[in-house]
Amino acid sequence: MIAIIKYNGGNVSSVQNSLNRLNIESVVTDDFDLIRNADKVIFPGVGEASSTMKLLKEKGLDQLIPTLKQPVLGICLGMQLMCKNNEEGNTSGMGIFDINVKKFPATDIVPHMGWNTISDFRSDIFSAIEEKRDVYFVHSFYCELSENTTSVCNYILPFSASLQKNNFYAMQFHPEKSGDVGSRLLQNFLKI
Repeated sequence: MIAIIKYNGGNVSSVQNSLNRLNIESVVTDDFDLIRNADKVIFPGVGEASSTMKLLKEKGLDQLIPTLKQPVLGICLGMQLMCKNNEEGNTSGMGIFDINVKKFPATDIVPHMGWNTISDFRSDIFSAIEEKRDVYFVHSFYCELSENTTSVCNYILPFSASLQKNNFYAMQFHPEKSGDVGSRLLQNFLKI
């Protein structure tokens, strides 16, 4: 069973619809036991960092998520909140990744919205995916490059398009909105 973390935010329905198209059963929940006992956990996110972190803290999910032992996938804001600190609202994250989340330099091309190329794959989650494929992004803040970077996107500057540390995987882009590439990434995650 796949648990999609419920915290009154995020892109929950799109993620669940993507799993449904893959004939994968999932449940949207904030129940600690269901999350702990799930085969895989997905932590989606769309929204503002400080208010989302407040919701996670109110439910104790900020304490639960870093302790999970099964594969966990953070998406977009979910990825950013798994990091150490976020410039959006000067928000302290969960610190799973020792990475800062920074605001893109102010230009007329922020937010980064739409299709863009990812490359430099460094994880099995990219199995059977050719280098330099396009995926769908919507964000104004980015994760720095680090030893946990598993793919790179260059938009204004190079940044971590995805991360991995132990059982924690994360994607700045939206696999649920990224066509065949996103579908393959979700399938690869589910096979871990």
